[in-house]
Amino acid sequence: MYTVPRQTGRTVVVTGASSGTGREAAVRLAGAGARVVLAVRDQGRGDAALAALHATHPRAQAEVRIVDLADLTSVRAFADGLHRDLDHLDTLVNNAGVMAVPTRHETVDGHELQWGTNFLGPLALTNLLLPLLLASPAPRVATMSSGTANWGRIDLADPDRTRRYSASGAYAASKLADLYLARHLAHVSDRRGWGLVSTAAHPGFTRTNLQSAGPNLGRAKPRWSPLQGMRILPSMLPPEGAGPILFAAADPAAANGAYYGPTGRFTLVGEPGPARLNRRMRDDAAAARVWAAAEQITGTALPLA
Repeated sequence: MYTVPRQTGRTVVVTGASSGTGREAAVRLAGAGARVVLAVRDQGRGDAALAALHATHPRAQAEVRIVDLADLTSVRAFADGLHRDLDHLDTLVNNAGVMAVPTRHETVDGHELQWGTNFLGPLALTNLLLPLLLASPAPRVATMSSGTANWGRIDLADPDRTRRYSASGAYAASKLADLYLARHLAHVSDRRGWGLVSTAAHPGFTRTNLQSAGPNLGRAKPRWSPLQGMRILPSMLPPEGAGPILFAAADPAAANGAYYGPTGRFTLVGEPGPARLNRRMRDDAAAARVWAAAEQITGTALPLA
């Protein structure tokens, strides 16, 4: 299991910290000495995650703050609160997401739910928090993608999939967009001399409630999801599955613009290491177009300086 380097003196925001890899990442970062903000949608689940964190690390500095990435007003309120209370932020971990929603749902702002929650919300949050991040001597942003990004397709003429919806297609597109987010931000940082390290990661096949919550969204009676039953494939639990995002967020060897994932069997399990980028993932012009479109949609922008 990956060992997180010392994070003493660093302040870290982890979205989706109430369960799965986000909760595990928050616990491990706090255990390494970071002050951790558990950014969650539900207060009760956040409080439970915080209690579990303190049970493991009684002296850890950690707190719960509410943000709903499917609501851009909530994202702005969360960012405003951090600007009010912090003079800088060292690391942002864009971990939260929703997966394989069976029928098309919309966010508060009218966007397809997976596109809005997994990509538009995190991009808006990143832009809004960049002034705080750039006040850090060593800022980092780590964004969770997915192996499904390998076959993601983004149609900027209809990013909200109003004409044709596929649960897996929408998820893959949102995760390719997350990879674009990480890589475009890395290029901007290099060009502007920010010194910010922006990375991406994927968790391989990590068994969390993501495999059941999304596929059952909107159903009166929960159904078994094939994502829960793929026991023929190698898989991990969150303590191992959080390794790639922790490496991306905290390891001194993590490179700007790099992508990390499990290095074991089928790249679904194992210790974190570099992950393969296919040609579409390396399309920097496409990443710039997607970023620009998302800025226009969210009404956010990169800092001018």
